[in-house]
Amino acid sequence: MILLREIQEQDIEALEAFSQIPGFINLPNDRDLLMEKIQKSQASFRDRDQLLQSGKYLFVAEDIETKRILGTSMIAGQHGTVESPHFYFEVGNEERYSSTISTGFIHGTLKLKYETNGPSEIGGLVLDLEDRNSESRIGRQISFVRFLFMGLNRNRFKKKLLAELLPPVNKKGQSPLWEAIGRRFTNMDYWEADQLAQKSKDFILSLFPSGKIYTTFLPAEARNAIGKVGKETEPVLHMLNKIGFRYRGHVDPFDGGPHLLANVEEILPIKKLRKLRLDPVEPREMPTIRESGLLCRLDQNLGEFRSVMVQASVQEDRIQVLEPPQNILCSVLGLSSDAQVAFMPFY
Repeated sequence: MILLREIQEQDIEALEAFSQIPGFINLPNDRDLLMEKIQKSQASFRDRDQLLQSGKYLFVAEDIETKRILGTSMIAGQHGTVESPHFYFEVGNEERYSSTISTGFIHGTLKLKYETNGPSEIGGLVLDLEDRNSESRIGRQISFVRFLFMGLNRNRFKKKLLAELLPPVNKKGQSPLWEAIGRRFTNMDYWEADQLAQKSKDFILSLFPSGKIYTTFLPAEARNAIGKVGKETEPVLHMLNKIGFRYRGHVDPFDGGPHLLANVEEILPIKKLRKLRLDPVEPREMPTIRESGLLCRLDQNLGEFRSVMVQASVQEDRIQVLEPPQNILCSVLGLSSDAQVAFMPFY
């Protein structure tokens, strides 16, 4: 069984291991900075009146038997403030026509923009390399637990939700768009610039071009990366599109990866989240209609958030858990036999 829970200080070694996986920029390879992230998350879970711009929530997936941490994910209450704006390139087109020579062109453009009252954000999804194709669908579990938490804590988040996806990289592991634009205007490596942006973003506004960038002048490799995702990210893109996220023509100014947006109330798992009472009666016959999803207590202890994936049958205002065995479920989540729970189905 996989327990989805809030991160704890004892998880620091697992977080360090995740930070060394190439391609994941949300976790700095620095123990002190990682511990700061853990402590910030713990404070956010404890404070029910947390300011939106301050809330940072880190979740982990823990194997109950082995105690291994198999993955992690994150929610930020607000991405984009006066102190730390949300920067993006707006992707557009510009039409040009000459009647003299009866010739016209449509040029692709990029324009640097920013928000100081940005949306909430999901990110930081990292899985142990050994568990990416697990039958337990650990990736889906650690991803969806964020929607479960948001659905039960709407006051902690904005009405819109952002997901920034990773674009393709070239054979050298570089971002083609960064090499074409970012490096030329900052004289920094991609990873160096990204780490600096986590501390201060002033250099973006100061050094990046403020006018339109015509993509015609970019190498084909850079043009083809704008708004695209890497092969490993395609399943994530498909899943987010399926539940309500959409690409709005905004991309990351560093690497060109797409920014997807959704109205929180329209995200399918959150729309389908139900508050039910646990049915203590074992079914006489195995129900033919059963759903997979995440289940948690409604009365979580302060500073905690615990959930597990279940197979269940939902009847009106009650839920019968078919897998795992109900006694094990109750033990792991601290449930009584007829407790009030929240159930969010997968999509």
